Amino acid sequence: MKSVVYSKYGSAEVLEISEIPIPTISENQVLVKVQAVSINPADWHFMRGTPYLVRLQSGLSGLTKPKIGKFGLDMAGVVEAVGAKVSEFKVGDEVFGESMGALSEYAVFSQSSIAMKPANLDYEQAAAVPMAGFTAIQALRDKAKVKAGQRVLIVGASGGVGTFAVQIAKAMGANVTGVCSTGNVDMVKTIGADRVIDYTKEDFFTGADSYDVIVQTAGNYTLKQLRAVLASGGTLVLAGDSSGVKPVFGMGFVFGMLEALVISKLTKHNIPPFLAKRSKEDLVALSELIESGKIKPVIDRKYPMAQVAEAVTYLEAGHARGKVIITL
Repeated sequence: MKSVVYSKYGSAEVLEISEIPIPTISENQVLVKVQAVSINPADWHFMRGTPYLVRLQSGLSGLTKPKIGKFGLDMAGVVEAVGAKVSEFKVGDEVFGESMGALSEYAVFSQSSIAMKPANLDYEQAAAVPMAGFTAIQALRDKAKVKAGQRVLIVGASGGVGTFAVQIAKAMGANVTGVCSTGNVDMVKTIGADRVIDYTKEDFFTGADSYDVIVQTAGNYTLKQLRAVLASGGTLVLAGDSSGVKPVFGMGFVFGMLEALVISKLTKHNIPPFLAKRSKEDLVALSELIESGKIKPVIDRKYPMAQVAEAVTYLEAGHARGKVIITL
């Protein structure tokens, strides 16, 4: 089978399409014939080996070269085989989920990392959901604890996480303001934002408005800038790479977390540590929101597997409108 792999850290040019054997599964695993994969910033962080703490993550990366070197996390596909102790899925089921090495013609998943694909999505749309959806729902529900009627600001509203965050916040009954560039204003309005700020024309952090919750999914705004429009007792969730702190050895986010911790202790602003995690329960929750029509994935571009390097380069540039998809 064909699989995208990399044997050294670097830019998208390190990615290769290799012929490798179809993997075997254990009694608790599921083999999926992959139909589509979405790319996330996490994928190119692993590929580049940055920030450097990524290289210390057990079982995933090495200090000087990758230990695994398999690419891709989010996918949608069809169950090809199930282990003897798998009871939740059967051959032919349409599923979606997340696991390392998803950008292959066949990939292995545990039962806990996949769920039945939403019936009203195709494979490409379903592949767009897992990581971005996890990040948005966990930031809003678990960290910010958004309540109906609250004013929520989504910074980076047109990106992969941002487009989900706008829709989920609206589904929770919030009044939502999105921040994006000129070309994405209409799209962000279309997915449900009550108001959209074009950051190329307006510095939102210098205005008179304040927000109960701010979720930064993209952008280079500092904690000082974001706190300027955060209401007393409000919550700021940093759900993207940017911390507003100058990186040191690729670890700007670490110093940003430390800064946020100090601010949370000394002020009336809550800035909880946040790192999205894989969750079977949230796959199901997202599926329910999708099937009820409350959220829908936004897809920017689609590429064949042979153009994976171009797809990753485009995503790294930081201007993707929604999700970038690889079709198999």
